[in-house]
Amino acid sequence: MSLRLSGGRRLQSPEGERARPTASRVRLAVINMLAPRLVGCHWLDLCCGSGVMACEALQHGAARVDAVEADRRIAAVARANLAAVAAGLHCPERSWQVHQQEVLRWLRTRHSHGSGQAQQCFDLIYCDPPYSSGLYGPVAQAVMECGLLKPQGLLVFECASQGVPPTPDNWHLENSRRYGGTTLLLLSCRADCRGDTGSRRP
Repeated sequence: MSLRLSGGRRLQSPEGERARPTASRVRLAVINMLAPRLVGCHWLDLCCGSGVMACEALQHGAARVDAVEADRRIAAVARANLAAVAAGLHCPERSWQVHQQEVLRWLRTRHSHGSGQAQQCFDLIYCDPPYSSGLYGPVAQAVMECGLLKPQGLLVFECASQGVPPTPDNWHLENSRRYGGTTLLLLSCRADCRGDTGSRRP
């Protein structure tokens, strides 16, 4: 299957049906919605697959991109794609990283780091797990427990339009958009559950 970034760059696509790259229409919608936040942001891509969303973030100005993928073969594809995009953009050497680990295990590892988590916070977290995996609630809970999202940050879920998960406890649904069989949920952490004193973005 041919896979291209919004700017036209061709990317590697994993063989088989296990990886399910985000459709170009949905990717463009994400980038348009998040455009004011992308330049200079720290982006975390959970269940990243081929890494196409992480590549889009890097291409549109993210200062740092981390991607998590459980499958070793698919993670290698994501790593190759990010390396190619970063090289084309002349990004700093440490502007991206792919972590080959199951997503909840990786999040638990971040939680165990305790006070060292301050440098691991992200402005935008994108999560596109297998639609029927039941990971949405556990991921949202783990992100909150780890303190991975900055106070004004957003957690973005990509899910099936016919199986939209409920808004997780202690999260606020900022926006939802449907694109055919795919729905995007934009979530912010409720101010009374973050442990900080800042107000939530309106």
